[in-house]
Amino acid sequence: MSFQIDLKGKVALVTGVTSGIGLGVAKMLAKAGCMVAGCAEAELHSRGAQAFIAAVEAEGAEAFYQQADITHTSALEALVLAVAEKSKGRIDILVSNAGKNIFKGAAGCDESDWQENMDLNLTAHWRLAKLCKPYLELHQGIIILMSSNHAFASIPGCFPYNVAKTALTGLVRSLAIEWGPAIRTVGLAPGFIETPGNQSWFNSFEHPEQERQRTIDLHPVKRLGTTEELGGWCVFLASEYAAFASGTTYLIDGGRSALMQDGF
Repeated sequence: MSFQIDLKGKVALVTGVTSGIGLGVAKMLAKAGCMVAGCAEAELHSRGAQAFIAAVEAEGAEAFYQQADITHTSALEALVLAVAEKSKGRIDILVSNAGKNIFKGAAGCDESDWQENMDLNLTAHWRLAKLCKPYLELHQGIIILMSSNHAFASIPGCFPYNVAKTALTGLVRSLAIEWGPAIRTVGLAPGFIETPGNQSWFNSFEHPEQERQRTIDLHPVKRLGTTEELGGWCVFLASEYAAFASGTTYLIDGGRSALMQDGF
């Protein structure tokens, strides 16, 4: 018999599902049998929202979508309430994924940049986790916070994004300590993943394809990661096979951080 992970009957809430990592995570959770509730800033009839619904339903799972700006507490409250009503009070898995690259540099970052970054890339994760806590603890649930390889090592100009992502590792530890054993909390810190956001980064260079290849060459695996691979991590971490994992942020970067210097 092949090794399988079955999450049928479980309900997952994933933020930022209209593209990139969130969409890949939603797809893989649906493949494992979850009902998947998702949110993003886009309206229900947008291309991204419809892509999320189609991806989940293609796996034979139930999808629910609600438009939400996660930097507003009222929007998060409405989201969690709507998901709980749809699922009859059940939320087993929270993948707090939504975020944005806010790269200003320490000297170029002003107060509004700093606040936007913290509201989106740190505070919203904590607020959403608190709102989901009463539901998660009913069924030994899990919180997965999407951090970044910038939490472990960064490059010039990525302030204040890297500060918020570093802080998320502390949030993972605190929630694991304070809310366990009823709720496990883990973090995922992806490196370069095939997403529209990373392609925008490459496009910012004079020769995008050359920069893309240079980046690939710095990875021992000689490729970038996929959103489905991160989704697979979420499926595994939410399963019985990862029940001893909590309080840790897993760095998933294709070996990029193993290099002592950029001399591959």
